[in-house]
Amino acid sequence: MMQHSHPPILDVAHAALDGTALAGVDKLSNYERLKAECQSDTDEKVVRWAARFTLRADQAGVQSVWLGLTVDTSLVQVCQRCLQPLEVALHVVRAFRFVESEAVAAQEDDDCEEDLLVISRTFDLAVLIEDEVLLELPLVPRHDVCPVPVKTTVADPEFDQVDGKPNPFAALAALKGK
Repeated sequence: MMQHSHPPILDVAHAALDGTALAGVDKLSNYERLKAECQSDTDEKVVRWAARFTLRADQAGVQSVWLGLTVDTSLVQVCQRCLQPLEVALHVVRAFRFVESEAVAAQEDDDCEEDLLVISRTFDLAVLIEDEVLLELPLVPRHDVCPVPVKTTVADPEFDQVDGKPNPFAALAALKGK
């Protein structure tokens, strides 16, 4: 398995013919869209990834290019219940089958269970890793048990208390009677 610090751009067909297996540990700060989702400094955060390109034959004996991808990372987000920082651990395991064109992908997408990608000579593995981690993020991040008491009322209890000032709308009520 070849070690890389940042996922390379590669020719998918050649990688599958060679049975290329890649792995690496990259800085989270190298991924702009992930960095935007993180609520803390990303300098110490890492993205661990592994990718394996293979050729597999289907039931008809037709060879297809496949990619197995594994990604592990963690991001600090804001808990939507208590508004405190929340460490979200993410583990992505995906398999992709490559097809010749967007048209073939659109045609086969409804009939197959695997995820489809279009084969490319300049496939950017880093973009795919970033996309898959973004898809794995929770829609509503929250603690199982919040570290601080959660406010459950929507109004301030002191809001309705009379403070001795005249109601500004009382004058309007008096005009209404005239």
